[in-house]
Amino acid sequence: MNAPDIVMQSYGRCCASATFFDDFYQQFLQSSPEVRAKFTNTDMPAQKLLLRQGILNLVLFARGLPPTKLQALAKSHSRENLDIQPHLYNYWVDALINTVEQHDGQASMETRQAWREVLAKGIEVIQSGY
Repeated sequence: MNAPDIVMQSYGRCCASATFFDDFYQQFLQSSPEVRAKFTNTDMPAQKLLLRQGILNLVLFARGLPPTKLQALAKSHSRENLDIQPHLYNYWVDALINTVEQHDGQASMETRQAWREVLAKGIEVIQSGY
């Protein structure tokens, strides 16, 4: 099975967990004061829905869909808008993979590597818009 398929199946298992997105944000917000500051006054229920769709867009891009949604995300996260500096994505990826490992009972080293590979492709598109 290729990396995008491994990630799609893993993500499905994670989404079946009622606390996956809450646990992700708990880890992510604890990863750095700089990250925490970016979420001041954020509507977290709405943010969790955006995250759910954003991860799916990253996986779909790795599966061959055009980067249209990721380019829109790049624009919203650019220095002119939300000003999400490129280094902050490292915290995001680490928090996501750690959360995947907690919620995907079938996660393995191969799963972890697949997630990193799939996320890297899409995050590169997002970072290029900074």
